[in-house]
Parts: sequence; C-alpha cells; structure tokens
Amino acid sequence: MSRVVVIGGGAAGMMAAVAAAELGHDTTLLEKNEKLGKKVYITGKGRCNVTNACDTEQYFNHVFGNSKFLYSAVYQYDARAVMEFIENQGCPLKVERGQRVFPVSDHSSDIIKAFQRALQDNYVKVKLYSEVKKILMQDGHVTGVELKKGGKIEADAVIVATGGLSYATTGSTGDGYLFAKAAGHEVTPTYPALVPLTIKEVDCKELQGLSLRNVKASLSYKGKNLYEDFGEMLFTHFGVSGPLMLSASSIYSAKCYGEEAALSIDLKPALTKEQLDKRILREIEENGAKNMRNILPSLFPHKLIPVMCKRCGIEETMRGFDLTKEKRQKLVEETKNFCFTVTGTRDFIEAIITHGGVSLKEINPSTMESKLVKGLYFAGEVLDLDAVTGGFNLQIAWSTGHLAGSSIEWV
Repeated sequence: MSRVVVIGGGAAGMMAAVAAAELGHDTTLLEKNEKLGKKVYITGKGRCNVTNACDTEQYFNHVFGNSKFLYSAVYQYDARAVMEFIENQGCPLKVERGQRVFPVSDHSSDIIKAFQRALQDNYVKVKLYSEVKKILMQDGHVTGVELKKGGKIEADAVIVATGGLSYATTGSTGDGYLFAKAAGHEVTPTYPALVPLTIKEVDCKELQGLSLRNVKASLSYKGKNLYEDFGEMLFTHFGVSGPLMLSASSIYSAKCYGEEAALSIDLKPALTKEQLDKRILREIEENGAKNMRNILPSLFPHKLIPVMCKRCGIEETMRGFDLTKEKRQKLVEETKNFCFTVTGTRDFIEAIITHGGVSLKEINPSTMESKLVKGLYFAGEVLDLDAVTGGFNLQIAWSTGHLAGSSIEWV
C-alpha cells in the first residue's frame, strides 16, 4: 500500500482519489475550498454535461491538439466507463442532442454526491480548507506536501489536480503551475479558452441579446482558415458568445491570441447563393409593394434587419419592387458572409477552461507520472489539454484522473 495525496477536489481530483483508493492505497484528498466539486457544480449551466457519448474513436477529433497524448487515458477509461461509474453510484444519466450526457435530474449536485459516496465507500480521507503550500521532494522523489496553515503530510505519491485559471472563484488560481515549475516542469503559456470573443465592429452592439441557431461560423487568421462549424451563437454588448463561438475561441486562443482574426457567419447555410437569391426574388414578387422592413422578417430576425440593411445600403422604407439587382446581390453576399473582426477574448473570469498548462513532453501518457520526479502525477485541466464544448473537457478530467490514480504502484 502506498500513501497517496491528491491535491484538488474537482473532477480530476475526485476521480483520481477514487481510482487510487480502489487499488487499496491510503488516499487523502486535499481541497482548499469549503466543499468538493465547486467547478463541477456550475458546469453545463448547473446541469453538468458529464461527458459525451460519441464513439471513443471520434472523441479525439474534438480535442485541440495533443490528442494523441490522451489515447492511453481515454481508451482505458472512456465515456462509457464514466457513465457506468456514475450510474452505479446512484445517479441515473441521459443522453441529449449532440451526444451530451447529463444527470436525469438536471442537477450537477447529484454528480458531486455520486463522487462523495464513492470517496466515502473507498475510505478516502477528504480534508477541506486544506491548501497546499508546496510539494516536498527529495532525491528526485516525492515525499509529501506542506500545508499553508501548517503541518506536513507524508506521501509516496502526489497527484496534482488543481485545475487551471478559469473560474478563479472555484479555486482554480494556477497553484498547480507553481507546483509544476518548482518540480522543474515547463508550463506552456496559458490563455482563456471556451470564452466569449470580443468584436471590433460597432454594429455588433446593436445585435446584443440576439440568439441565432443553425448558422455556420468560420474563423480565419491571415487568410488561413482555422475553424469551421455549425451551431448556435449569441450577440453580446462586447462581441459574441454561445456554444459555436466558445469552441471557436479555443482555436483563436491556441493560434492567434491577442491578434485580429476574421469571423464569417453564414446565416443561411442550408441555401446556396443561387437558392437564396431566388428566395429573395420570390419574396419581392409576392410582397414587392411592401417596404423592405416588412419583407425581410421572412428571412431574418427583427433585430438583425436594421444592421443588414445598413450594411447593404438598403433603406428600410424602400419598396421591394425598387430593390436593385446590385443591392439584392449585396444582400445575398452579406447573408452568406456576415463578417466581423475578432480582437480578443474575455478574461479568465468568464472562461470555462484554460488553454495551455503543464507541458506534456515531461509527462508519461501511459501513467500521467512526471518524467522528472518519481511519484509526482498530474491530471485534468492543469495539463496542456483542452477540447470543444459538449462534455469533452470533463472527459479529459475523468480519464486522466483515473489513469493517474490507477497507475500508482505499491511500496
């Protein structure tokens, strides 16, 4: 039996502690907050998008870079394994659109309760209000941890599962990066990810509160296409948000953070330009005596019409019959290529996850153990791993946490 200390009572930490304890290790879980799973509690707007039930082979397509690093972790403990574990702990799950998995109750607290039961059943010692000051090492091997409030806990293995920098109020304040650096590890630059984007154009503010569904978004930088997908988005007073934009933001943070990038929105992706032109012509033939303000609601939400007309040089009071071919074609172009300039992202306070973290070059992907310090493991968001929305990031936490906990040897 080894003495194991897990730092961080979030998704990765709770899973790591359970996995280590199931092997019979003497396991202690340290959490600096007053309760476990504070970030888990707010994920999925309080519903907790536990994982994604897509085929395991397809899972890696949703990870931003470094996906090969996850092969061992995910294949050893995939979405099916996570779902089975949680349901066995008395929390039934359901699969919704996009293969997103949620508790049937729609309460994230039920996921946390499931883990609390597992921790208790496996005799994990959970210590709240226990912030770690530093990890103790000697001769290239972990020997324990020192607590900020005083005192030391001896350990044969330490798992760092402290999260990143997103949602600092939940305890993710970058502690793990400091622990990693103190152990000689490289930490790659960190940026907010799965975060709203800020937009340059002033007419974006006029669209504040407008939600669009089934649109196609493309993000490009210096003429190179970085991201393209379909989904939902929301205009805000500073820019754009919603699932589609949050996923785009992670690519932006990884490829061109702080630089201007081009965002193009296809408002009618199901129609070609020719089909859209014919539809506009048909609307004019049938309602041409009306002004454009009263014709366009068949194509666009009301809030979008003034902005669209302004961009196309169309007067809202103009009769449909008076719309020139040139302006009609401009309307088609703007509908298929509604362009904005991305100037940056909102801060970590609004980010769901962190891009960057402990460099994977110095972590063994088969065990999550440090290649530099024996007995030191890393799991979850503290690592340089992130994915799109839809439960994929929590799966990173479950898989890496489980692999770290189950890889600890007996001493």
